[in-house]
Amino acid sequence: MSDDATLWSAWCAGDKRAGEALFERHFDTVYRFFENKINGDVSDLVQRTFLGCIEARERFRGASSFRTFLFAIARNELYVHYRSKKKGEALDFSVSSIAELGPSPSTLARQRSEREILLAALQQLPVELQLALELHYWESIPGSELAVILEVPEGTVRSRLRRALEQLRERLAAESGGERLLGAGGDLEAWAQQLRARMS
Repeated sequence: MSDDATLWSAWCAGDKRAGEALFERHFDTVYRFFENKINGDVSDLVQRTFLGCIEARERFRGASSFRTFLFAIARNELYVHYRSKKKGEALDFSVSSIAELGPSPSTLARQRSEREILLAALQQLPVELQLALELHYWESIPGSELAVILEVPEGTVRSRLRRALEQLRERLAAESGGERLLGAGGDLEAWAQQLRARMS
């Protein structure tokens, strides 16, 4: 099976089958990225992300992995999506949360599953913190590549991850039913990995 770099080169050269192979390989990951941040169908954003890869191909020099490049495009598409919904408003994704950017979910009023409780808590975090947490702990993106995706120094990535985990615990503690997801207090990183299983 060809690696991402080989498939990418072939796709850029016009090989549609190589593009389809890349799409299939990374579809679930990109879909999950948007599913946690958008209310409704995310198919269009997934397609725009892959199209954005081709449009931005001159910027991809192979200094990072294709997957890192793909998440950087996805992040930009997410921000374009919310800016188009909030025309005329100045958005600061380091402060605004998904819950503030999107419509208020009616499901908060009824009993929710663990997944719904966790998703609601995640969406209360500032977008930049939610992105850092999910990409690092649930998609196994290392800090150096996460710094590229988020366009911040690697040291900033580490502080964001710690802040994201602490704020997530606070949000879950405030959620009705969230106590089931809090677990033992000590090891935040192990706790984050356990939460990933509940989002599957």
